[in-house]
Amino acid sequence: MRFAWIDLREVPRPQLQAVVDAAVHTRMAGVLAADAELLATLPPTVTRVLVPQGPATTAAKKPGAKEAKADKEQQETRSATDAKPSAATGSSADAGIDVLLRTFTAQDQLDALAADNRATGATPVAGFIDVRDDRTLRLSCAGAMVLPYTVIHFADPTKIPLEIVLAAAESAEGKLVTVVGDLEEAAIVFDVLERGSDGILFTPRSADDVFALARLLEATTPQLELCTLTVESIRHVGLGDRVCVDTCSHFEEDEGILVGSYSSGFVLCCSETHPLPYMPTRPFRVNAGALHSYTLGPDNRTNYLSEVGSGSALLAVGADGRTRRVVVGRAKLESRPLLEIRTHAPDGRLVSLTVQDDWHVRVLGPGGKVLNVTELQTGDELLGYLATDKRHVGLPIGEFCKEV
Repeated sequence: MRFAWIDLREVPRPQLQAVVDAAVHTRMAGVLAADAELLATLPPTVTRVLVPQGPATTAAKKPGAKEAKADKEQQETRSATDAKPSAATGSSADAGIDVLLRTFTAQDQLDALAADNRATGATPVAGFIDVRDDRTLRLSCAGAMVLPYTVIHFADPTKIPLEIVLAAAESAEGKLVTVVGDLEEAAIVFDVLERGSDGILFTPRSADDVFALARLLEATTPQLELCTLTVESIRHVGLGDRVCVDTCSHFEEDEGILVGSYSSGFVLCCSETHPLPYMPTRPFRVNAGALHSYTLGPDNRTNYLSEVGSGSALLAVGADGRTRRVVVGRAKLESRPLLEIRTHAPDGRLVSLTVQDDWHVRVLGPGGKVLNVTELQTGDELLGYLATDKRHVGLPIGEFCKEV
């Protein structure tokens, strides 16, 4: 489960309380600060992370920070540190601190942090490291293996060092937290090597940034309840324009996208992952249907196939109803003979699909069975999805709408 810590140290003072309130309201996993008294005001539902020695986790990211502000933060940090007993006493948790964050730049410092974590009753100690070269990269990998949390700032924009740490710490019990500069970088970090960083450390400029981050963290694709559709008829309808959707992802053999003539019902159209005579497989492609058709995308939103293009996001759907987000690389619109497939759902609802009239175009049946559209017969069963909402500009809406 990915998570985020909010770093309060560089938040503009006029925005500080609003950011704190937003972090609590959105149930952010943690809040990091150099002010122990501020952290003590937070509810126990938030992991309160104290920086007792002020490692420059965001200063490294933002070299333009004012010296006067840095000096003030250091003074606050010293006061907080002087007021706190050592981690080994276990008193920090009693004072409203859940995790202490300390910098390590050498193996002996990492060993000391690991020893603090082994102390009975001690407040967990996380480590911060600034990765700038091979030595610090190897040290960060070592930290990820032994610390409960390893917070890493990567000096360079490449994500290769993060990939190396993720691979090295695959079996580690601890959590990796990556410092990010903005929400766009956060989205990228969460996708590195498919699993991504466990968490991020982010400095918002306002409460709006916190709410936007919360939406990013909640972005998931649903498990769909597919149904069995029964073929009523197939009909040759003549020449029209159909769309092939070429994605940036490799489809599984039982995956495709949901397409339908009506927004209330869709058929699971098969990807070109299965061998065909006369042409190679194209496992990134779905020969989807006529350009008027609806297709289902993330956030329960539909698009016409005519609207789909490079950069669009759609849902890849498996025969068991699992879904994942895929990005479209291109859409190909070409004139071809078309075939109308009319089916009915268990509730009697009509579900229609118009596709290219050719044997190599396929849809999926129960269990992921691959069916060539020109060989369909009355009574054959297809996999489909029934929507409960009507649509206006692709958005669900509760209104009367009849499609025929």
